[in-house]
Amino acid sequence: MPNPSVGALLLVNDIIIAEGYTSAYGGPHAEVNAITYAQTHSPELLQKATLYVTLEPCSHHGKTPPCADLVVASGIKKVVIGTTDPHAKVAGNGIKKLMEAGIDVTVGVLESQCYEANKRFFTYHEKKRPYILLKWAETLDGYIAPAHRDKKAPVWITNLYARQLVHKWRSEEQAILVGANTVLADNPSLTTRDWEGKSPLRVVLDKSDTIPKDAQVFNEQAATIVIKSQDPEEIGSILYKKEVQSIIIEGGAKTLQRFIDTGNWDEARVFTGKTTFGNGTKAPVFPKQPTSSITQDIKGDILTTYKNKTT
Repeated sequence: MPNPSVGALLLVNDIIIAEGYTSAYGGPHAEVNAITYAQTHSPELLQKATLYVTLEPCSHHGKTPPCADLVVASGIKKVVIGTTDPHAKVAGNGIKKLMEAGIDVTVGVLESQCYEANKRFFTYHEKKRPYILLKWAETLDGYIAPAHRDKKAPVWITNLYARQLVHKWRSEEQAILVGANTVLADNPSLTTRDWEGKSPLRVVLDKSDTIPKDAQVFNEQAATIVIKSQDPEEIGSILYKKEVQSIIIEGGAKTLQRFIDTGNWDEARVFTGKTTFGNGTKAPVFPKQPTSSITQDIKGDILTTYKNKTT
């Protein structure tokens, strides 16, 4: 499971003497990297420093020792924390350990920004499901697929730049999900072939075993799991148990709409291309307009990002 993305700074009289960020899974955490640098380069300043860290220092033994213990041992007298850690093994225990050692602790500085930086981590631990990102492309007249198509030739709604951006997004999330109808219609590989980066875990919904074994989603380019449930809450629970912190739902229309209607989504990224179909498969719709949205121009295609503020 990915570590939360944490940053740490050590300041003396508003001057940064060391900084650190979380290493890859299994490596030192942000506080360790910052304190280690300070111990090597300016040890005489360490006890005068204030530690600023975006997430509560851990208090348990995992792949690495507790960061809270190192902070106490280092002699740091003041710690400023962005957000508490929702992980059951931390959840305020790191703060408690610091305070019991006599350290001056401040919590909740730039809290919303720190939360946003780790929204996948927080969603996973607080809601017991992955951070769910919906993605689709629709025409100017509101369709995601034409009524008739040549299966040998893909039908693109968006331009090359938008399609490459989608592959970048895939490299940033742990998993990607589609329904059986999308696999049967498009035979997608669901990889990051147009962007440098690891392909996500492929999740396919196929309750009736309709997808042939030679479909591209079963090739060796990435791992794939099949889930027979169509219920978003059950799907989220299954993925939580598999330690999946984030997932992109890429289709089809019924699958996307099911997640929308049940409120099981956190963010939606919707492209609107320049073309029209006249008829075909209608794009998903929100029962009510999401409370937060941002619009961008991607070389002529419009990308609207929605946030679900009700979950």
